Amino acid sequence: MTNKSKTMKHKIASLKKLQDEGKDIHRLPFSIRILLENVLRNHDGFAITDDHLDTLINWNANGTDKDIPFKPARVLMQDFTGVPAVVDITSIRAEFVRKGGDSAKINPAIPVDLVIDHSVQVDYFGTDYSYQKNVEREYERNAERYQLLKWAQQGLTNLTVVPPGMGICHQVNLEYLAKGVVERDGWAFPDTLVGTDSHTPMVNGIGVLGWGVGGIEAEAAMLDQPVYFTCPQVVGLKLSGEIPAGCTATDMVLSITKILRDTGVVGKFVEVFGDGLDKLSVTDRATISNMSPEFGCTVTYFPIDDQTLEYMDRTNRSQEQINLVKEYCQENMLWRTGTEEIEYSKVVELDLNTLEPTVAGPKRPQDKILVKELDSKFSSILETDFDRNYVPFDDRREHAWLNEGGSGTQYIEDDTDKHQDTVTVEPNNLRSVKIKLKNGEYRLSDGSIVIAAITSCTNTSNPSVMVGAGLVAKKAVERGLRTRSWVKTSLAPGSKVVTKYLNRSGLSTDLEALRFHTVGYGCTSCIGNSGPLPTHIAEAVDNSEMIVASVLSGNRNFEARVHPQVKMNFLMSPMLVVAYALIGRVDVNLLEHPLSYDPNGEPVYLKDIWPSQEEINQTIKEAMRKEDFEEVYSVIFDGEEEWKTLPAPEGKEYIWDDSSTYIREVPFFQDISSEPIPLTDIESARVLLFLGDSVTTDHISPAGSFNEESAAGQYLLSQGIERKDFNSYGSRRGNHEVMMRGTFANVRIKNKITDREGGFSVHFPSNETLTVFDTAMKYQETNTPLVVLAGKDYGSGSSRDWAAKGSSLLGIRAVIAESFERIHRSNLVGMGVLPLEFPAGESAESLGLSGKEEFTITGIAEDLKPFKMVHVSAKKESGETVVFEAKARLDSDIDVEYFKHGGILQYVLRGYLKK
Repeated sequence: MTNKSKTMKHKIASLKKLQDEGKDIHRLPFSIRILLENVLRNHDGFAITDDHLDTLINWNANGTDKDIPFKPARVLMQDFTGVPAVVDITSIRAEFVRKGGDSAKINPAIPVDLVIDHSVQVDYFGTDYSYQKNVEREYERNAERYQLLKWAQQGLTNLTVVPPGMGICHQVNLEYLAKGVVERDGWAFPDTLVGTDSHTPMVNGIGVLGWGVGGIEAEAAMLDQPVYFTCPQVVGLKLSGEIPAGCTATDMVLSITKILRDTGVVGKFVEVFGDGLDKLSVTDRATISNMSPEFGCTVTYFPIDDQTLEYMDRTNRSQEQINLVKEYCQENMLWRTGTEEIEYSKVVELDLNTLEPTVAGPKRPQDKILVKELDSKFSSILETDFDRNYVPFDDRREHAWLNEGGSGTQYIEDDTDKHQDTVTVEPNNLRSVKIKLKNGEYRLSDGSIVIAAITSCTNTSNPSVMVGAGLVAKKAVERGLRTRSWVKTSLAPGSKVVTKYLNRSGLSTDLEALRFHTVGYGCTSCIGNSGPLPTHIAEAVDNSEMIVASVLSGNRNFEARVHPQVKMNFLMSPMLVVAYALIGRVDVNLLEHPLSYDPNGEPVYLKDIWPSQEEINQTIKEAMRKEDFEEVYSVIFDGEEEWKTLPAPEGKEYIWDDSSTYIREVPFFQDISSEPIPLTDIESARVLLFLGDSVTTDHISPAGSFNEESAAGQYLLSQGIERKDFNSYGSRRGNHEVMMRGTFANVRIKNKITDREGGFSVHFPSNETLTVFDTAMKYQETNTPLVVLAGKDYGSGSSRDWAAKGSSLLGIRAVIAESFERIHRSNLVGMGVLPLEFPAGESAESLGLSGKEEFTITGIAEDLKPFKMVHVSAKKESGETVVFEAKARLDSDIDVEYFKHGGILQYVLRGYLKK
């Protein structure tokens, strides 16, 4: 259903015309209207049908199990997920060519933007040379990966690559890539996307509908396949009031995280409305939308309004583009006036006036803690989780063991290898280490902060909190304060525009005076690229088993994510990151305890260095200019000199290097049959892992660093790679040999089959304890299929495609869980792994399963359909059998087709071969 409006020259899929024909479009949430436009415009009667139209026109606020298709306008990728996507597309092209096809046929069908932002690591910090040395190390580590991506710039059409050091994908998307409305082939339609990173919804803040999918789904979208998902409920988040003095957008988003997690929005859309929107800038909105995966929802959508246009103008979008956005949205019922009467599935309210300074942690972003209560919360966590009877910081300073020479002293010196054993302090069981350096000495103890990172697009995209952090630093320097010696500080902006306005305002100088030097333009600590702790601190933490902390302005703080030696990680605003770096501890009430004392012995409190919102706004007004965006983004695809001089292959067919330990052709498509192999039931399977609740893709997927004792480390050593050149799992995502060995290798994962923490399992019936990888390979020797048992929310967290790819390569045929996270469920299907749900109210424990059973699952080979109940029989060592029915989480007919083909990309490739 198309028309040309009186004011526009483009064809549009008209929602207004549907309204005029008696369809009640006015009641629909804006996000559902965009999905409806998408189906209306792409309707073909085959993949996108009348049933899909009816589902959206008659959207049921109470929910439905009907699936709908979505064909995004574009795809966004970061390099951790982008490299394997390029490897997959290139592998599909290679197999297509081997079977006689033309390589030019295999290209992205829609625009793809790949931003290299996940590879910079904080090896150097606190100096003016930190940035350049980190760049040098980045290229040393990642040359092979970058050569592939530089080849892709010219070898694949419809794909652009933003080189390293230019920014974070979501901030670049917000500031530059997002159009609001797209013009293509004579049509105008909403700018929409999927991204291979779960924080893609950040762009919802500028009125662009997009969300994170696994790399597998994104690759299918690139190849013109619709993304299918269950038609969502939409929770309305009503905001009223405004952020009070002393609070920030970060305090707001951490409060919203708690509210929406408690509400339960997993798999749902959230749409924001209310008078509070009028007081929120696009960057404030984007701060909220960025953390959609932390809420658990698919998107957190802000409709387009005057604030959107103001931001587009400030970030140098053309007047022609701004006019198009306004005209189209007003013409096609996608413009927010604030007077809408929309029907939501549920409404949740927040009065912004009630906000207080907030942090979240120490393990999950939804664990909200008021700043004034962090000291008491820390003490309870220390006692309950680590069996240490906490002594308040002020009292502890009076204890002999925390004074020089007292009992419990352990010396760590920078010029000796002689260290004492772990020190236990009785009766409190607290840890304390005195560190003596050539240039001074200090004491580290439980609660000390060892990492303070201003990082992540969540907050670095928001000038209010970035300028605020600079002003906190300025006022601290003026009072003679300095950050504590044991804190590893870093500043990693998501865009070079940030550096422009910090330099112009003079605040870069103040931040650097506190050792917050720019270390790179990328995600850094937010994704675990914190780099090593200084040697003396790392040894002190390990030798004494100290519970140290990090503070960061990121969005994730799962176990072992920020740094494997740091067991407590707290999310907060950049302004609070600076403040906590000044005091160097988390076990204090920052609102009442002095941050430090000035050179004259006067106490300095947080209130003394906290800027007013008026100061922040005035600084932004003076320092931030439209031409900065023009200057930065006019060369966004050019890269630094290191990129320009990087040698890379040329031509349309990539030449695989069998000696590469970074880039290998994947095995999924080699020698693929023209027709899918018939499905079979699962017979006599063994349990590889028996896991609990809230197992994240950080636990499943290879992430962060790894050592020579790991299966991946052993593989690289066998390839002649030295330990110092291992790099991270993320950097080696283009090599399946490394990644399958790193799947389920997280040092904090708890497999109930074994008492050993980390990536270990037990082989049955030999009862041999091995790494998960070695256990899986031993089972493969006998062609034994594998299953995983899990609890609630299996696969929550980032959209990691290797969590599913690795599972498939290990030989896992099915995962039986109480519930699944949306993206990971889809990714499992996309890799031919069957997601099954225990009966409602049941679990592995309630059914008496131990993980030692043999599993047989029937009902797969015959008449497989969406949500089919399959029969599961678990035979115990005693001969007793536990029998139950499990729901196949194949949620649509297309899911079934993907599963039959062994995966979504196999389905796509076979389609190309048939053509």
